[in-house]
Amino acid sequence: MKDSALREERKLIGACGLYCGLCPRFQSRSKSRCEGCVSGRMGAYCGVYRCATKRGYLTCAECPEYPCTRLKRALKIDEGIDSFLSHKVALDNLDDIRKFGMESFLSEQRERRLLARRLIEDYNAGRSITLYCTACALLPTRVITQAIGRLERQIHDGRIDRDDRKMLARQMRLELNSLAKRLDINLS
Repeated sequence: MKDSALREERKLIGACGLYCGLCPRFQSRSKSRCEGCVSGRMGAYCGVYRCATKRGYLTCAECPEYPCTRLKRALKIDEGIDSFLSHKVALDNLDDIRKFGMESFLSEQRERRLLARRLIEDYNAGRSITLYCTACALLPTRVITQAIGRLERQIHDGRIDRDDRKMLARQMRLELNSLAKRLDINLS
């Protein structure tokens, strides 16, 4: 990944391991759109972000105390992970950063973010952003690409009209949920 792309992706990783690029509030086009944990105002309110920054770390993966009580409390680990679905993979993300390095992690997340962007732009009728972001965070990228390929074949074969946004969104939601179910992954 080029240095400029890497710098941009770094702005999308929260200290807790949340990858903002797959957050529905980040992907939103509304006034309440979040700019991300590092770029936006949210970092000022986050104890995990303040702690990591104070210690000179981008993420908690760099900290010798990882995973600490503060991080677990913020992610509600002892309560079974908080209800914000994007947080489901936060600790896994930090583990991947520790194991494979930041550049490798961000390269994969960029691929996931671009897949989410494609799903939102091509198959959204206004109510699918959360599902698409969750799918891109939890499912293997090959599965998402497979879902896109299946739907594109249906469009090509004339079984689905590309101009019918509601049908496209409905079919993509069904496809992603079906593939997730086969992998025993809950997208809701």
